[in-house]
Amino acid sequence: MSNTFGSLFRITTFGESHGAGIGVIIDGCPAGVAVDAARIQAALDRRRPGQSALTTPRKEADTVHIQSGLFEGVTTGTPISLFIPNADQRSDDYSHIAHAYRASHADYTYDVKYGRRDYRGGGRSSARETAARVAAGAVAMQLLAHFGVEVAAYVSAVGEVEVPVAYQELDFGRIDTNLVRCPHPETAARMEARIREAQAAHDTVGGVITGVARHVPAGLGEPVFDKLPALLGHALLSINAVKGFEFGSGFEGTKLPGSVHNDEFYTDETGAVRTRTNHSGGSQGGISNGQDIYFRVAFKPVATLLQHQQTINDQGEAITLVGRGRHDPCVLPRAVPIVEAMTQLVLADLLLRARANRL
Repeated sequence: MSNTFGSLFRITTFGESHGAGIGVIIDGCPAGVAVDAARIQAALDRRRPGQSALTTPRKEADTVHIQSGLFEGVTTGTPISLFIPNADQRSDDYSHIAHAYRASHADYTYDVKYGRRDYRGGGRSSARETAARVAAGAVAMQLLAHFGVEVAAYVSAVGEVEVPVAYQELDFGRIDTNLVRCPHPETAARMEARIREAQAAHDTVGGVITGVARHVPAGLGEPVFDKLPALLGHALLSINAVKGFEFGSGFEGTKLPGSVHNDEFYTDETGAVRTRTNHSGGSQGGISNGQDIYFRVAFKPVATLLQHQQTINDQGEAITLVGRGRHDPCVLPRAVPIVEAMTQLVLADLLLRARANRL
């Protein structure tokens, strides 16, 4: 099992949903980066369970403990260890699935792969693991700040409810002003109603998160296999419940003729190279061109339902299963900081790699 992501800025996560806690080791972060622990905690607070009536009621403070790699608030160049204790496990909620395979969960596939599984909250397959990614992303964010790079994500669709305008027309300062993390207030209200509707029906609903990275310098990304969009796709598709990734104009761009889709270059009044449009999403040939990087990530509905569902047990016998435990009716609001974190990790890694590409 690979638990490591990244090349130069590299993370390894560990821990299970109902174990002692979740953690991450960051290796390769340069010395001399000022890291504010409060900013790491703030990122975790945006992801933690129990933060609103629209999320799982599991109560976790997700308090981060910095165990190594910093001295007087500055990175030393040695591995950074971050640990987040688990405090509110209710393992008995999962005793009924010790031998059952829940629909659309990883129970069966983990059994096939390893011959055993931790059924408590899904063990290692639980989205609880993403707390470690968010903590690491908050460190990457503070490295990116040295280069002026900013990353933001927001909920752009919940079920059939979609933001009707492009990201350029939105005020990202509004992302955290509502429970859904949507910067379009009218749509946010409709999204909240849609989630509450699913919640009342003991059902779940999926949606889409849009991510944007601004002030990314040109030249990030490798020419063949480690193209910028490919690395982002790898990172974002590794998040629990993600079923799709669309970069730049994505599938809608296939409907345009090349004469419209091409991004024409020009030199602005400062002498900087720009493009008149940005259908490419800030990358050409897999390398950043200095324009905004933007993408969309599709999340499926949460698989655990408080309804009867037909499935089988590990003996192949047909059974009826009712979900228990504490779960989100919609993962989108808490997934926003996870999408941001994985984007920050990719860009931090590529910025370090770019420094080795030329004298």
